Amino acid sequence: MANPSSIAPDFTLPDAFGESFTLSAQRPKNVVLYFYPKDDTPGCTKEALEFTALADQFEAQNTMVVGISKDTVKKHEKFKTKYDLNVVLVSDAEGEVCESFGTWVEKKMYGKTYMGIERSTFLIDGTGTIVTEWRKVKVPGHVDAVLEAVTSLNG
Repeated sequence: MANPSSIAPDFTLPDAFGESFTLSAQRPKNVVLYFYPKDDTPGCTKEALEFTALADQFEAQNTMVVGISKDTVKKHEKFKTKYDLNVVLVSDAEGEVCESFGTWVEKKMYGKTYMGIERSTFLIDGTGTIVTEWRKVKVPGHVDAVLEAVTSLNG
C-alpha cells in the first residue's frame, strides 16, 4: 500500500479521451492524485470544480492534478465536458490502482456495508515520492489545503 515517504505505485491508465496516462512519465512535475467515488455526484463534482478553479495555481507550482475513479472513459469524458473540468481524469475500471493506493475500502451507509473508493488525495513530488496523503477527505476546504501543501513543498 502507498504511504508517505514511499515511491508512488506506478500505473498506466486511459484518460477521459482514451489516451494513455502514465504516472511516472509526469516527472519531474509534482502530481496531486485524488481518488473519488463517482463522476457527476454532488461531492465529486464540487471537488473536481474546486481543483479546476485552482488549476492555474497548481500549474504555477509545477504540479498537475489527476482525478481517478472506477468510472469508464466515456463517463469521464461526459463529466469533463459537462463541467468544463481542467484536470486530468483517469479510469481505473479494474480497480487495481485503487487497491495499490489502499483507497478501495469497506464503507457503510444506512446500515449496509459495501466496497467503494475512499475519497483520498496523494501529493507526489517530482521524484515520484509520496510526500503527503489525505484520507477520508471532506471536500470543503480540501483543495485549499492541498494547494498549501504544494506551495510549501516548493518552498
